[in-house]
Amino acid sequence: MLQSALREWHRVAAERDAKGLAAILADDVVFQSPVVHTPQRGKAITTAYLTAALHVLNNEHFHYTGEWTAEDSAVLNFATVIDGIEIDGVDIITWNAEGRITNFKVMVRPLKAVNKLHEMMGAMLARMKPKA
Repeated sequence: MLQSALREWHRVAAERDAKGLAAILADDVVFQSPVVHTPQRGKAITTAYLTAALHVLNNEHFHYTGEWTAEDSAVLNFATVIDGIEIDGVDIITWNAEGRITNFKVMVRPLKAVNKLHEMMGAMLARMKPKA
């Protein structure tokens, strides 16, 4: 189960397929951001954050550099460059028995990368908000 779920995540990330998130996220998924203090709970908010990340982080420089798996989870080390800042990070992902993501935690270094992501993700999320 994990290998097919992990393959599907890699496909979504490689294709920047935001619509594909609906099929791989559990309804009660929790997203943990490197710049937001509290965990974000639920499919809608997690979809928003991951969609923004697919646009901000997942550029032409983005690639996974390592992968460690357990029975229901994986740690994926990634690297990318944004505005000349080299970013090193990890996605820590947990799946349920149905192969849907239940927890997605992102950790990033160095500090200037965290600050740049905070700026860019905030702007992207603001643009994605429906107009009132």
